[in-house]
Amino acid sequence: MRNYLAVLPVLAFPMRTQGIPMLRFTAPLLVAFAAPAFAQTAAPVAADQNTLLNAELPADQAALKSHIMFLASDAMRGRDAGSPEYDIAAQYVASQFYEQGLRPAGDAGSYLQKVPLISYKPADKGAMTLTRKRGSPITLAFGEDYVPVGNPSKTDFVLSAPVVFVGYGIVGLGRDDYKGVNVKGKIVAFFGGAPSSFPAEERAHFGSLPSKGEIAMRKGAVGYLTLENPRGGRGNYPFAALVGNWDRARFTWGEKDGTGHIPTPATPGLGTLSKVGAAKLFEGARTPWAEIVKRAEDDSAVFKAFELPASLGVTLRTANTAITSYNVAGILPGSDPALGKEVVVLSAHLDHIGVGKPDAKGDTIYNGAMDNAVGIASLIEEARRFKASGKPPRRSVLFLAVTAEEKGLIGSDYFAHNPTMPKANLVADVNLDMPIITYKFEDVTPFGAAHSTLGETVARAAAQIGVGMGGDPRPDEAFFVRSDHYRFVQQGIPSVFLWPGEKGPGKAATDNFLSTHYHQPSDDLVQQPAIDWESGARFVDVNYRIAREIADADQKPMWKKGDFFGSLFGGPMQK
Repeated sequence: MRNYLAVLPVLAFPMRTQGIPMLRFTAPLLVAFAAPAFAQTAAPVAADQNTLLNAELPADQAALKSHIMFLASDAMRGRDAGSPEYDIAAQYVASQFYEQGLRPAGDAGSYLQKVPLISYKPADKGAMTLTRKRGSPITLAFGEDYVPVGNPSKTDFVLSAPVVFVGYGIVGLGRDDYKGVNVKGKIVAFFGGAPSSFPAEERAHFGSLPSKGEIAMRKGAVGYLTLENPRGGRGNYPFAALVGNWDRARFTWGEKDGTGHIPTPATPGLGTLSKVGAAKLFEGARTPWAEIVKRAEDDSAVFKAFELPASLGVTLRTANTAITSYNVAGILPGSDPALGKEVVVLSAHLDHIGVGKPDAKGDTIYNGAMDNAVGIASLIEEARRFKASGKPPRRSVLFLAVTAEEKGLIGSDYFAHNPTMPKANLVADVNLDMPIITYKFEDVTPFGAAHSTLGETVARAAAQIGVGMGGDPRPDEAFFVRSDHYRFVQQGIPSVFLWPGEKGPGKAATDNFLSTHYHQPSDDLVQQPAIDWESGARFVDVNYRIAREIADADQKPMWKKGDFFGSLFGGPMQK
């Protein structure tokens, strides 16, 4: 699952494309992604570990474990998207889809959908210059006043325009930071993040730079500039951290013309100004920068938008590198003459983060057993259960293993924009990402359940296996907007993301995994506490029941009446 720091949110491409974060964030995580190629080193396996690794299990548990033994093996070297080992893993998943009777749903009658990844980064430090009506141009200093961002959609980018300050750059939930100004043809400058008074998931949405950029684009702005916020907090990373990572490669997917996709090509991100740089931008403004800074310490502050007395000239050069990876797609055709064309998507990401910084044992392979070999194995075993039932679903069911989740939800975003079947036929997505199965779970947590009728489906399925359905135990983490299912939400498709719940032993087990194994070489097949394969099989069971009910129901899933995300992105809604 993705980490906020894996893709710092100074980019033009969305969160998880740009920064939909994951839980525990420490400096070493940055190194794991940014580090140069490390020699492959695996920790030695002791005899007692081999005993655990090869212990006999009941058939359903052994089937689940067998996939993870392959996908999380050292031979797969962490399944980094675009690597030869990832491609081998994709072929393995395709073969398993074939064995379970799924039909190819990729390109040209295959199980693979080619995903044209683009790795991009600033080719140089760029340039930013302030010009006022009276006075000489002021050249801003890289690393002191500003850091640039790459623009993969236009690798040689030049812009000069007036600048308008628009507070947090938010329009929604009763707030309009653009009130009273016309930003057409101008650059907008705003703080990252969103007020803490917003509900957690809506706050995550409005706090992301892509969402702010989309608002700016709708208003006619030609670019956006992020201001360092003295308050810090989510969506506001320290300027020094941005400077230290300014030229680290980010990722997106390639358009047909070979350029990199960004959601706001008419209004790209330009970079971030430090508090020092912002003071220069605001010099002579009707509201002094010092006053803006003081008010920004209160995140509930509402700022009056106004045009600044300077134009900003920006020059950005971006280096793009094309990389090929693949989504894996297999479909179980629906049997109902009317409903069969509708498609229920079951998704999980296949990639992990590859080879990186050695841990204390010298292990450099980030195997990604829980994250997300368990999710992929569960997907395959759900397909097995459909086959074993002998009863085809009424709706078609698409099993989708996506690439480059760890690089920004990119494989799922590519599929959502370029589905291998009519987009209008997609009616739901149930996503599996890093289910933590080291304990006997007593409930399940479907992130996003409150937004659509899928929550009721999950509750019924959970009851069938004797567990409850918990609420979101970590609302401030806003998981609903941080995994692959959210790319389907953005297309108006009701979606949930399922975890074993935190009732009983769940919270301690989840905290332990996130603090000890998440995005570490220790996320291996043999870890402590040990993976509970019986719980893994139960997790497959509940997911199968969820998928079966969605596929066989008379009514397709709907957004709850008036739901924020359903209203924002469209799609079917209860009346």
